[in-house]
Amino acid sequence: MAKKYRYITIGLIIILLPVLIWISYHIYMTFFAPPTLSYIPKGKLIEQIKSPNQDYTLKAYVSSGGATTDYAIRGELIFNKKDIKPKNIYWNYHEEKANIKWIKNNTVIINGHKLIVPNQTYDFRNE
Repeated sequence: MAKKYRYITIGLIIILLPVLIWISYHIYMTFFAPPTLSYIPKGKLIEQIKSPNQDYTLKAYVSSGGATTDYAIRGELIFNKKDIKPKNIYWNYHEEKANIKWIKNNTVIINGHKLIVPNQTYDFRNE
């Protein structure tokens, strides 16, 4: 009889432990993790502009959270000449349009925010 309870206990631990880890991870990411540009909404493509030397393409997307939130702009950097995954470099709230201007091969201004790509990013939540 004791072996039966031991097997049941071990079985419950094997099943419940991954579930508890998964729930804990999502609670942490939702409430305690610092803001990151990895988990922002995709949105609808509104504009895309290539850099002067054609190394990068900046795609701008507008995102709406529905009736309870305002529009936001997401800027995604595409690496045209390298096999690198696209990178979110811009996220700003209370914007519906993207005014994008490349001023150098690796410097872009998005709605007044100057970024040197690919390393600099702008996220309104960090201000």
